[in-house]
Amino acid sequence: MASMATLFLKPSIPSHPFPKTHKPHLSFNLKYPTPLLSNKEKWKNKKKQLRFSCGLIEPDGGKLVELVVEEPLRDEKRREAMSVPLIKLSRIDLEWVHVISEGWASPLRGFMKEAEFLQTLHFNSLRLEDGSVVNMSLPIVLAIDDSQKQRIGGSSKVALVGSDEKPVAILSKNPLQWSDNSQIAFTSNDSIEIYKHNKEERIARTWGTTAPGLPYVEQAITNAGNWLIGGDLEVIEPIKYNDGLDQYRLSPAELRKEFQRRNADAVFAFQLRNPVHNGHALLMTDTRRRLLEMGYKNPVLLLHPLGGYTKADDVPLSWRMKQHEKVLEEGVLNPETTVVAIFPSPMHYAGPTEVQWHAKSRINAGANFYIVGRDPAGMSHPVEKRDLYDADHGKKVLSMAPGLERLNILPFRVAAYDKKQMKMDFFDPSRPQDFLFISGTKMRTLAKNRENPPDGFMCPGGWKILVEYYDSLALPKRNELREAVPA
Repeated sequence: MASMATLFLKPSIPSHPFPKTHKPHLSFNLKYPTPLLSNKEKWKNKKKQLRFSCGLIEPDGGKLVELVVEEPLRDEKRREAMSVPLIKLSRIDLEWVHVISEGWASPLRGFMKEAEFLQTLHFNSLRLEDGSVVNMSLPIVLAIDDSQKQRIGGSSKVALVGSDEKPVAILSKNPLQWSDNSQIAFTSNDSIEIYKHNKEERIARTWGTTAPGLPYVEQAITNAGNWLIGGDLEVIEPIKYNDGLDQYRLSPAELRKEFQRRNADAVFAFQLRNPVHNGHALLMTDTRRRLLEMGYKNPVLLLHPLGGYTKADDVPLSWRMKQHEKVLEEGVLNPETTVVAIFPSPMHYAGPTEVQWHAKSRINAGANFYIVGRDPAGMSHPVEKRDLYDADHGKKVLSMAPGLERLNILPFRVAAYDKKQMKMDFFDPSRPQDFLFISGTKMRTLAKNRENPPDGFMCPGGWKILVEYYDSLALPKRNELREAVPA
């Protein structure tokens, strides 16, 4: 792998192969001293090794990419957009423009060119000009069809327009292109880079299967064009959705300012695409306690629900945000030490491949700790009755992934409902009979049937929101038989 990766470098740049192995950075990766020392000596040495700073972790590539055009130039860019070939964006395409424009994918500056696409598919990372490696596990690409390719021809720029035909961005050629000897070099070709969209290869390498029924594939790839177009983006104005939630869509730059305003000396990120129950809250509050015990003075939680495309049976973003608001209102999480924001990325459900993207993007927002759970970004196999991915592979991959060495990975501790204490607590294997595991399926079925979960499973206001959501779906079916609650 390392020898192939060196082909991406100019001859003058030294080769830095991917690390053969590196110490897994689960549970804070602080390189504690040898266990032969006493506990007192270990703690003394550990405190010496900790480096505390009000500064936040650097973004990938050393500088946060921000691609929104300055306001005085926007009218000029709109006029320019109307003079070049047009590509109409789908909703998911627009979400990717949003992601790229704010720097979530730093140092990426536009839709991937072929060199970036191949590195992502085959290495889950990008090698920069200085030989360093940043993680990039998901292809961020824009597909076009034969007629669009023909219309673009040799143009050096195209305009990307929304569903209302208004220009969103201009995509133009990057002067760095593939040369014939497979190195990155300047070329005289002024056209945008267009290359073959090998869908089968993309799907197989991203999901590890080409089985029918993968939600993102059916939504965004199957009927997409047979070509990919790559180049740098100039985004004419900040992406807004006007759905009442834009105030939660904080960019990485805005999040960094908020963390600095709160004097955070550590930021730990937690992503979810489901309502927050008290087991989630226990995990987040316990993580903060552990960080305080390690010597941090003000660790701040980034509660960061996924806000892009999700499959049809997931709870919609608007309802999830209402539920999250109740979690803070009722004091389940402390508003003083919690920042709630929306992560604008679409969801792939690509398991260990996708969880790397989720972790990498939070580095760019300033997080230096990332909480990872069981089967992150996973789903049931679309054809067979089993999980698509091994439940433990996500956290294991994060501990080894190229380009994520700076991020401290915090694995989930398993939480369940303690019937004796009547609350969510960490599972105690010495008394398994006292614990009840309430799956997401069971939670949703209880809410659909307007049945309450055990006291202490979720805050009352949050549960009421969830019931209201399923009521809104069931209004035409009110007289139908209730679903059986799974054991």
